[in-house]
Amino acid sequence: MEFRPRNYVAEEQSHALPRSRADVHPLSSPSHQPILRQVDDNAENRNNEEFFDPLRAPDSNASVEIVDEKDFESSSNGLDDSVQVQTKEWTSFKRLLMQRFPASKMISVSSMSNTIVRSGKCIKVSVPFNLFLLLLISLVVSLSTHLEELDDPQKSSEESTKVITRQEYVSRLHELKDEINRAWHNEDRVESLKLSIKVARLLMDTSVLNFYPTLFVLVTDVLDMLGDMVWERIMQKAEFAEDGAKFCSLRAEYFAASDVPTDAKETCYNWFCKVGTIRELLLRIYLELAIFPCWHFLIEQPAKSLQRLVMMTRGLADPLASAYCRLYIAHRAQKFPSCDTGYLITCVNDIKLMFTRISSTKETAHGSFADSTRSLVSLMEPSVEFIMKSILNDASPRRVDKVLIELELGRSQEELFRGSPCVSIVLHHLLKELATDIVCFHAVDILHLIKCSNDNSYDQYLNYRLVGLRLSEQIFEFHFHDRRKSSVVAEP
Repeated sequence: MEFRPRNYVAEEQSHALPRSRADVHPLSSPSHQPILRQVDDNAENRNNEEFFDPLRAPDSNASVEIVDEKDFESSSNGLDDSVQVQTKEWTSFKRLLMQRFPASKMISVSSMSNTIVRSGKCIKVSVPFNLFLLLLISLVVSLSTHLEELDDPQKSSEESTKVITRQEYVSRLHELKDEINRAWHNEDRVESLKLSIKVARLLMDTSVLNFYPTLFVLVTDVLDMLGDMVWERIMQKAEFAEDGAKFCSLRAEYFAASDVPTDAKETCYNWFCKVGTIRELLLRIYLELAIFPCWHFLIEQPAKSLQRLVMMTRGLADPLASAYCRLYIAHRAQKFPSCDTGYLITCVNDIKLMFTRISSTKETAHGSFADSTRSLVSLMEPSVEFIMKSILNDASPRRVDKVLIELELGRSQEELFRGSPCVSIVLHHLLKELATDIVCFHAVDILHLIKCSNDNSYDQYLNYRLVGLRLSEQIFEFHFHDRRKSSVVAEP
């Protein structure tokens, strides 16, 4: 029997269909947002039942996405290509984050989020002296009511909780953002800072778990706007005098702190002092991260201060708020692309410890252990994904080996993936970002590591599946290159 010789390259070209690059992806959100929003509103009026369409997910937050795209277009002017790519990736990540965790139509608002609930105007009334006794009696009555609330805190918390619609919540946040921008342009910097603190305080409320990722996107959008305005303010004071005359230029890609005038340094230091006086730890971290690039005006190596903020996040008790705070650290650290990623490895190790504590808890306060734990872990997963991608982005092979050792996956380069068991969800995103040849070279050790990392944070079959896909990619690349080499040799 004699086999027919085949030319695979010619067969592939003959059977291939004509292709042309499309300007818009067929599954992307349409450009006519107002028309689709009107259609969706009419559909909601016809049927009040909740329905989540994955292809229409961006339309539910169309106003948020439109703002993000405008911010990206305005912020990308004058920046280099790497910063534009990072900004575009962050915008895409926020959009996918809101699509992945769609919030319900009704949201319960606790006392920590009272900024969202509109309150009536306060009226000052002068009280005569003879009515002082009545005020004293009312004070005693309110004190007794407060003592009753202390005896039954659950009842008081239920009474203080209010329910509003998702659209009202988002609209109120956009109004606060406009108020911050308006106060800033009216040269009322203190009012802008106060409103920003109120917006950041919303991230302390983790009562509605599925809405927290959307809340994180909306609040950090406001904080990024504040940080950009503070940066431009200090840059203007550093370059221009009070009469408008320009006496220096700091618009270069790199400038030293010694080149910044004293007046601009005092203004910058004043901002950090105001942020440092905030009592709540979570708010102080978020506000300093918002204006963190301004450390460039004060010290020569501002990226070293990131390790201090990472250590401060260890004081946050809520695991969900702590994970997303570390996510914001990784985002703001992109302003310093040349800095070391050791602080991000510390973030991953701290998140691993949180996952270990969550999985070791036998009971939870709100029902089933498996359901509540899996929901919390899935909400914390985007922070691990983004941080791991930031660590291994364009990393050299030597740097990858060093990162694996710092993640406690081996004591030396020869003992990689032979260390202590890793948390399953962290291991999954680590394997997802590693190069294919590294995964294939250590495939046996990785399979043993997956077997030892048997915890409740992630389904183990997904890690086995990921390793199998990487092995198949390596085999496909090998056969593809071998076939191309043989076809080139066969050509006359």
